[in-house]
Amino acid sequence: MAETSAYQPPELRNCVVLVAGATRGVGRGIALALGEAGATVYCTGRSSRAALASGIRPPSGQQRTKALPAAYYTGRPETIEETAELVTARGGKGIAVVVDHLDVSQVEKLVAEIRAEQGKLHVLVNDISESAEHEFGKTFWQADLERGFAMFRNAIHTHIITSHCAAPLLIETAKNSGRTGLIVEIGDGDTYSYRGHLFFDLIKTTVIRLAFAVAYELRKKNVAAVALTPGFLRSEVMLERFGVSEATWQDAVKKDPNYICSETPLYAGRAVVALAADPGLMKKSGRVFSTWGLSDEYAFCDADGRRPHWGRHFVGKYGDHMNPCDEGFYKYWFGGAVEAVFPDWPS
Repeated sequence: MAETSAYQPPELRNCVVLVAGATRGVGRGIALALGEAGATVYCTGRSSRAALASGIRPPSGQQRTKALPAAYYTGRPETIEETAELVTARGGKGIAVVVDHLDVSQVEKLVAEIRAEQGKLHVLVNDISESAEHEFGKTFWQADLERGFAMFRNAIHTHIITSHCAAPLLIETAKNSGRTGLIVEIGDGDTYSYRGHLFFDLIKTTVIRLAFAVAYELRKKNVAAVALTPGFLRSEVMLERFGVSEATWQDAVKKDPNYICSETPLYAGRAVVALAADPGLMKKSGRVFSTWGLSDEYAFCDADGRRPHWGRHFVGKYGDHMNPCDEGFYKYWFGGAVEAVFPDWPS
């Protein structure tokens, strides 16, 4: 069983955060945890109350299974406005903005809005996922290419676009405040081992590599970049899939015993809060972390006081096959030809 403990959030009352993809799941959990810490949180996504009221029917059954990212979440009840209200209710300031993060002009407008309203940006969380179901069980030569490329764009292009647009304000804020800025890439897994499907593997390992590449170029700007993986989630979609609610989630253990070690999206949020409040944050830049590993380090807990540790659970059941990225792995990331030939780039 997971440990239990109490939680007192760090103070982030003067912190301005952009959570890209805050409508539901991990993005919402991160936004809410930042609200607990008093932060101002811009909650973005495409699922708004106006869109929900439009009457467009959601895909169902086989339609949802085959749906592309643009339609996959259509008609779901979660909205960015609801997320923003929950942030405010927890003590922060939630601001909802409808944004398609594949549209550069919309993201540029968003960052301009943050600059005009706040004059600063301390943290960017890139949580937008592939937003569709992978074809697990199919090999790369059997995969639907249109679907795979659409999912890759939704999960990776959005992160690159948003970081590109937000970086100047993050750098400026870090310089003026002296406080280390932070970009968090939300992925799945803290290892480079194969993930069971070509596009899923490319997406989740690319998220880690994005954090490293961005961290390298930001290393002299007092802005850190990390990747973060949650464990077995109790998100809205996963609870529905198991036919349970947050109040009855343990009933799902009958269907999948591994769910006993599941975690709410808030757990990942509290991991982000711990990172943002860490004065030694730059030492972590360019690496990938897990919620359970950061909970060991920072001693935060989940919403119910538990501290689920997916790593220990997995090793106990399946053996020591996790192979998380460690210092032996990272030594191959640093150095290299570019660093040797252009050690001062970028200045």
